[in-house]
Parts: sequence; C-alpha cells; structure tokens
Amino acid sequence: QVQLVESGGGLVQAGGSLRLSCAASGSTFSINTVGWYRQAPGKQREWVAVIARDDSANYADSVKGRFTISRDSAKNTVHLQMNSLKPEDTGVYLCTADTNRRFWGQGTQVTVSS
Repeated sequence: QVQLVESGGGLVQAGGSLRLSCAASGSTFSINTVGWYRQAPGKQREWVAVIARDDSANYADSVKGRFTISRDSAKNTVHLQMNSLKPEDTGVYLCTADTNRRFWGQGTQVTVSS
C-alpha cells in the first residue's frame, strides 16, 4: 500500500507560481512512476505530468515549458513547480503513484484568478 498526501495549493493571480508537493509513505520502494492529474469543474480529469524512477519526465502539451516535475528521493516527495499560471490551470490537482496498481491522493485545490 502507498499513501499520498498533496500540499501547496492555493489562490494565485495569473502569471504567478505555485509549488505542489506529493509526499508518499508506505511501500514507496515499489513505486515506479509518480504523476499529477487535475480536475476542473465540469471537465474531465486531465493528465498533467509524470516522473519515473530514473527521473525521466513527460508533460501534457498544455503545461509544457511552464510546469516542472521533480523528485526528492530522500524525502519520498515529488514536486510540481508551476510557473506562468493561467486561469485555465484552475482545478484540483491529484497525485498518483503506480506500482502494480495505481494509488491516488486526495488532491489540493489550485485557483488562478484573472
């Protein structure tokens, strides 16, 4: 089992920055990839970014060049640095961890005002 706790969300003006964190506990040795999704009101859940054990990362086109995902292995934490935020980035951001199944965190709210 893996437990995930997200933090770092909040309210920010367009053009601003936020840094989200996803802290993992439990069977962290079995985690292969950690990802971020977001859920905006009335919209489908959208994949944002993913990072693998070798630190290779991939991003959705909508955030490429603005968001950076990184790992702090010593702290079992993954960060999502979000710069140049836009109102369309608003939503609940959820962390996932993939072992032989997917675990989800509870999410953290990000609101970007115009």
